[in-house]
Amino acid sequence: MKKEDLDFLRSELENRKEKIKRIVKDNEKEIKALTNTDASDEADHATISTDSAIEQAINNQQLRELKEIDYALFKMENETYGICEMCEESIGTQRLKVKPQAKYCIVCREIVEKTS
Repeated sequence: MKKEDLDFLRSELENRKEKIKRIVKDNEKEIKALTNTDASDEADHATISTDSAIEQAINNQQLRELKEIDYALFKMENETYGICEMCEESIGTQRLKVKPQAKYCIVCREIVEKTS
């Protein structure tokens, strides 16, 4: 992989990481605010509970993506970034530009998705 591509992808990962950290922080504030809200009736309580569950699900997804990004950055440091974890072939630069934290090439990703 070219150095300029690697630098670009590192920058993309680091920018996304910072964005996710802000989203998670905001979601945690929202969840806390929802749990501190006084419900006046069962409908309010149900709405608060549903909203809180949705915010928590979003937060969990963001945290999973954050782990994937950290792992990709770790692989960059160890010079194993861009190599498919299944077939050990190079992951195409175009794929990495779409999903910089990709662990699998297109073919292997399809296999993983079908077996999951």
